[in-house]
Amino acid sequence: MNTHLEANTSVSDIMQELSGQAAIGDFTVQQTQDDIFTLWICRHQLLQTLQYLKYQTSSPYQMLFDLTAIDERQRTHRQQLPDSDFTLVYHLLSFVRNEDIRLKVALKESDLSAPTITNLWPSANWYEREVWDMFGIVFTGHPHLKRIIMPPNWQGHPLRKDHYARATEVEPFSLSDEQEEIEQDALRFVPEDWGMRRHSENSDFMFLNLGPNHPSAHGVFRIALQLDGEEIIDALPDIGYHHRGAEKMGERQSWHSYIPYTDRVEYLGGSMNNLPYVLAVEKLAGITVPERAQVIRVMICELYRLASHLLFYGTFAQDVGQMTPIFYTFIDREKVFDIMEMISGARMHSSFFRIGGVAMDLPRGWEKPIREFVDYLPARLDHYDKLVMQNTTLKRRTQGVGMYTTEEAIDWGITGPGLRATGLAWDYRKARPYSGYENYDFDIPTGNNGDCYDRCAVRVEEMRQSVRIIRQCLDNMPTGPYKAEHPLTTPPPKDHTLHDIETLIQHFLNVSWGPVIPAGEASVTIEATKGLNAYYLTSDGGTLSYRTRIRTPSFAHLQMIPQMCKGMMVADLVSILASIDYVMSDVDR
Repeated sequence: MNTHLEANTSVSDIMQELSGQAAIGDFTVQQTQDDIFTLWICRHQLLQTLQYLKYQTSSPYQMLFDLTAIDERQRTHRQQLPDSDFTLVYHLLSFVRNEDIRLKVALKESDLSAPTITNLWPSANWYEREVWDMFGIVFTGHPHLKRIIMPPNWQGHPLRKDHYARATEVEPFSLSDEQEEIEQDALRFVPEDWGMRRHSENSDFMFLNLGPNHPSAHGVFRIALQLDGEEIIDALPDIGYHHRGAEKMGERQSWHSYIPYTDRVEYLGGSMNNLPYVLAVEKLAGITVPERAQVIRVMICELYRLASHLLFYGTFAQDVGQMTPIFYTFIDREKVFDIMEMISGARMHSSFFRIGGVAMDLPRGWEKPIREFVDYLPARLDHYDKLVMQNTTLKRRTQGVGMYTTEEAIDWGITGPGLRATGLAWDYRKARPYSGYENYDFDIPTGNNGDCYDRCAVRVEEMRQSVRIIRQCLDNMPTGPYKAEHPLTTPPPKDHTLHDIETLIQHFLNVSWGPVIPAGEASVTIEATKGLNAYYLTSDGGTLSYRTRIRTPSFAHLQMIPQMCKGMMVADLVSILASIDYVMSDVDR
């Protein structure tokens, strides 16, 4: 084991295990600000190492949490790191150890390839396609290595540093009649190109597009269905219609000015989407957030969890055939937005969190409307139990539909309520508390069957737990500052700028160009509304992020659709889609 990077790095048990495996051989340890064990391994050792971590170690890393890449060619602060033009990053999660491990593989620009790991984790399929689409790295042995986010005829790989970031960097867009025909032809549905095939010589199959514009698709999302009558033989999701280049934008916005973009990644979660981003920046900068700011953050996150789950509850019932509940749940959701408007001045996209704290202190009289809401909501939820959860039609359409086991969920990267619905009581807020969640008393709702009904039931109970957490915020809101007094928070307290020139200069520089964050890497994960959401940030010691990786839950969840709906009917697919609780901005970014 090469340990020339391990100053202040403790070598864990798994590192000692790996160093004793002859087939794995030598590796390099990298220290990161997030304290996730990070190892550089050779490409030819990749499969053996991952296989050992998943199957052979006594406490395995069961989940492929994320797979991404970094274009290292313009990065300057790479002292003591292995030589690399492009780096593959494999992020694994162990529920048994309650820890993560990060593996890195260095690649030369002249040889951008690595073996596929789809035989180890089925969830690697989309992640590898995304890395090929965005960086041009080929995964040998991949069953269907085609573009997944960008249009099929797109030229180049957008997350490479030499690919333009703005439309103003290239010639104005034009589309000739000839090129339009080429683009239209590229979108033509050819079943064989999607990996579909005739399953019987004596059967006549029908191909049907669900979406990309369909009310049950919950956004611009397309599923190519192969049907035998109404029975689903195959269902292949087609994503990318909502792609806006959120990760690319992270490379051209200052650390501070990128915060509003995070609201829009999963637009139902509001400021909860700010949280993993600002937590990751705070890790890079070594900023400690004041206790009052942490409690405000938790309270706002749980309010947005309620808003998101209320929308899910109403649309879930609507998709399954009930029209009335969505009108009730939207009324309650508007009450959450009224509270957020009182606190921040905005409703869905409040962008209220800041590096080091929150944008401003709570307004005068903030407590009364929040307490009234948490007193009001439990009775409404009890009413919805009778209206929705006890409805016999809804039960018949959702119980036993779209089932999967805990093991299958982990293999496919399912997190959040979708995982807990299988019976695994694992919540990031409990397992690895952040922002002071260890100080709150709440339960982890679980299901038993991992079906559509249980996925809804878990979210319903989560709303009751969110109410409990918000009550504790109300009863225990500390006094003190709402923002850290740290030179890299943006902006510093306004009253300080009126008294000394140094703070005024700091305010001017931080607002104009943003703070200069020390070079390094940090990843932070939170229990978001739809599952685990993580930001993996790489700083090169400047005012911009060198690489912004957004790991969203919905991207992994939609990949499991073919597994969940084979042998089901088209109507069952609508129930399955409703139970996943996704938005396409969270998938496509």
